[in-house]
Amino acid sequence: MTPGACPPRLRADLHVHSNHSGFTQTLRLFASRDCYSSPEKVYRLARTRGMDLVTITDHDSIDGCLELFDRHPDAHDIIMGEEIECRVPDSGTRVHLGAFGLTEQHHRDVQSMRGDVFEAAAFLRSHRVALVLHHPFHFFRGEMKVRTYLDRLLPLVHAVEVRNATMVSTHNNLAAATTVAWSRSAAPGRLGQTGGSDAHVAHHVATAFTEAPGRTREEFLDSLLRGESRAAGVHGSTGRLALEVYGVILNYWAALVGLKPSGLTRRQRAARIGYSVLSLPFQFVPLVVSMTSRRGEQRRMERWRRELEQPVRNENVSHQKAWRP
Repeated sequence: MTPGACPPRLRADLHVHSNHSGFTQTLRLFASRDCYSSPEKVYRLARTRGMDLVTITDHDSIDGCLELFDRHPDAHDIIMGEEIECRVPDSGTRVHLGAFGLTEQHHRDVQSMRGDVFEAAAFLRSHRVALVLHHPFHFFRGEMKVRTYLDRLLPLVHAVEVRNATMVSTHNNLAAATTVAWSRSAAPGRLGQTGGSDAHVAHHVATAFTEAPGRTREEFLDSLLRGESRAAGVHGSTGRLALEVYGVILNYWAALVGLKPSGLTRRQRAARIGYSVLSLPFQFVPLVVSMTSRRGEQRRMERWRRELEQPVRNENVSHQKAWRP
């Protein structure tokens, strides 16, 4: 490399789902999968759209990645990934950790630790698994002071997702400002920034992504561990939200009539077709609920921003925790 030349950087969408993400937790009666995209389709689209590396972060599952490794046993562009749902033990707050470079054994071992995010993160970090705090404010509802929440969680991870293509810009921007402020403070360790599409429909794969120095998958992961990643791509919008919601609904109907894998028996599919026909007028409800939720999210982000910008007046708070975005 010539003096002054920038090191090569690799790109990867570090938050994307497949049909191994299980069934949606809302409207359980309909037994709709959370995503209907096959791992192979995600892989091909990501590569076609400029991603050098590909991972799948299914909910508490590595089956999508394992399927890719089975289909491409000699590939060096696939990263084992997972989105692990944990809880902050004393508040019950849900937290999603993106885990990268883990093994099947790590996946099995960490399942029993998901009730305590601190235990789960400590275990994974001890095995040099790169950890990312996904959409950091998505589940937070003020169970504690927002500064306390971040002071407890940020030391657990190597990076924070600051560009999620389903989250509104105020959410992403607050995550980015928080990450920069933390990294510039006396807090130990530098935090990287990551981007991911959070795609539940194939159309959105690679619309947000992460760049990190490296020539190989292993060097990319090392850069994540060192906090050297950066994010790029689009923010979420009402239009993108509509495409996500109704893209999943259309895929659900395709699965019910046998055009896509549904995970249901023929009898179960017939029953769900009946439910869906009877409830057809109400299938616009998810979008209405989501749009209302987005407005609430905007208000919460403004509240958290104002709270974080207030000077820290408690003399017992160390300089390490006196950061402000």
